[in-house]
Amino acid sequence: MKTAAPEQLELAKKQKMLERLKERLATREEEMADLHAELDQFEANYTMEVGRLYAELDEIEARIAEEEAKLNPEDEEIKKRAEEARKRAEESAEAAEEENWQACTHKWNPSPEARKAYHSLAKMIHPDLAIDAEERERRHTLMSKLNDAYAQGDQKLLNKLVEEHRDSPDLVKGDLVGDQLVRVIRQISQVTRRLKELRAELLETELSELFILREKVRSEQMEGRNLLKQIAARTRSHIKKAERRLANLENVNEAAEKDLNERFGIDVSAFR
Repeated sequence: MKTAAPEQLELAKKQKMLERLKERLATREEEMADLHAELDQFEANYTMEVGRLYAELDEIEARIAEEEAKLNPEDEEIKKRAEEARKRAEESAEAAEEENWQACTHKWNPSPEARKAYHSLAKMIHPDLAIDAEERERRHTLMSKLNDAYAQGDQKLLNKLVEEHRDSPDLVKGDLVGDQLVRVIRQISQVTRRLKELRAELLETELSELFILREKVRSEQMEGRNLLKQIAARTRSHIKKAERRLANLENVNEAAEKDLNERFGIDVSAFR
């Protein structure tokens, strides 16, 4: 019985290690994709329940600032605050409208088939398994398509991407044992580095305000409380107070304009 050469034994060992690492990497990439998709969905829900109320409050605050500017037409600082408040209100309204549209048109809930297809292809085509720059770029493009298809729950596209890569001639290699060993060692190094990057990305995500809020909401739900509804209720209370303040300022300005009109026949609105 012929004994395998040492480099062949080492190659076989390294190939098994690479397969385990590729499996782990595909799992971590899938978990990260899931987390980002879940946070996107949570952010959309947050905007629908709370964000739109903040947008409403910002609009009222902008109108309050504008009424205060009417009372103090010569005060440049007050005028500047009014302009900033109006800009903030427009940005809040735009963000709320966009998130509301996304929440209404897409609800992320990947099927088991989609998860399986994603995992399978991510394991095969991950950019960090590329040998040269050209191959890495091609894999980056394919990985981007994969992530988009997964996020949108496009099962047909996921299957298509898997089939296309499975039949790719790039997968056929015919190098010497020594060349294969060097390639495998480099791939192991690349995958290990990517796993480290994913751990750092996960830590950064878990420290983000959005993730922390999501965890607080989940914790409150475990206790039978709805944190988003509580925040929404408090915001509605702030809106009512702001509305009363706005109404008072509008009445003051209206009375001042009426007084000037009656006393001097001046239409103040014509100068604004």
